[in-house]
Amino acid sequence: MLTLDVLDSIELSKRPWGQIAVASSFLMPNYRLPPSKTEIRFEGAEHIAEDRPVIYAMNHTDRYNYWPFQYRLWREYGQYTTTWVKGKYYNKAAIRAFMIKMNNLAVPSRGYLITADAAQVLGHAPRDKTYRILRRAIDANITDTRQVRQEAADEGVLSEVVPILDTARDMLGLRFDPNRQNYLEAMFELFGKMMERFVELNEEALSKGLNILVFPEGTRAKRLSDGKPGLAQMALRMNATVVPVGCNGSDELYPGDSPLSKGGEVVYRIGEPMTPEGALAQFQIDEHFTPFTHDAEDRYGEVFAEMTDLVMDRINDLLDPKYQRGGDSEVIEGTKRFI
Repeated sequence: MLTLDVLDSIELSKRPWGQIAVASSFLMPNYRLPPSKTEIRFEGAEHIAEDRPVIYAMNHTDRYNYWPFQYRLWREYGQYTTTWVKGKYYNKAAIRAFMIKMNNLAVPSRGYLITADAAQVLGHAPRDKTYRILRRAIDANITDTRQVRQEAADEGVLSEVVPILDTARDMLGLRFDPNRQNYLEAMFELFGKMMERFVELNEEALSKGLNILVFPEGTRAKRLSDGKPGLAQMALRMNATVVPVGCNGSDELYPGDSPLSKGGEVVYRIGEPMTPEGALAQFQIDEHFTPFTHDAEDRYGEVFAEMTDLVMDRINDLLDPKYQRGGDSEVIEGTKRFI
């Protein structure tokens, strides 16, 4: 699981040997030799920043669509990345160790924390009704669990919600005692501590010269879907440059779950950097704030939303028509996103 202890133990490397080992021993022969020969094309390569680390914002068409991008950055520019990934990839020890060696950072989203903690209590993922009740209360900054209990009773899931609210436990690294604080208060504390560490790790990444790679959609979809505000919050907090990237064709290299490319061409269109002094100047926040907190979202939510929309518009402009917004696109919903 992704816990406080796991986040505290992560050390980012300027030259992540995990990325180098995978790129040279696995990706290189897979991309360069037939029958899986893969062409990785950069359009707008002049926008690759060579003087400073940036945040790359990319659409997420398939499970591995960032691998060719990272490979080309390493081969031609000697650059490395720290990639935001879902917390569920840290649920199994072997995959968690691999992700950490690859300099990947699991995002401790509210949805993940609710689902992973509930799964530990129940022995299985919570029902979608249970998840939605808990998520609504946390998103609304509610601290009184009586409302949660009433909604659970109305929805017929009280028997599942009660053990989540009343069981003393290790809540993903935070000791939860229902006699000392209620579930909602504990979850707010856990989320705050985890996000504080997550911000520190992102600041460490930039300070070490690592680019940060983010999928603003927060899930995979062939067509571009709406972006989440996390990227905007982090970029504004760190005064970072955001470079939009449109990934085209990777879903045909990786049509399923196999990490082996089937061969073909993937085109990454790299947009003009969005700098704090340029395209992002209108969104800059002059005072210190803590990303992902209710306080920041209450005070600057519109700013985060407007910047997110602009970034997504820039990505959309870099995509072939079949990957642009519009039409039907399967987006994973509910607790399946987290477990």
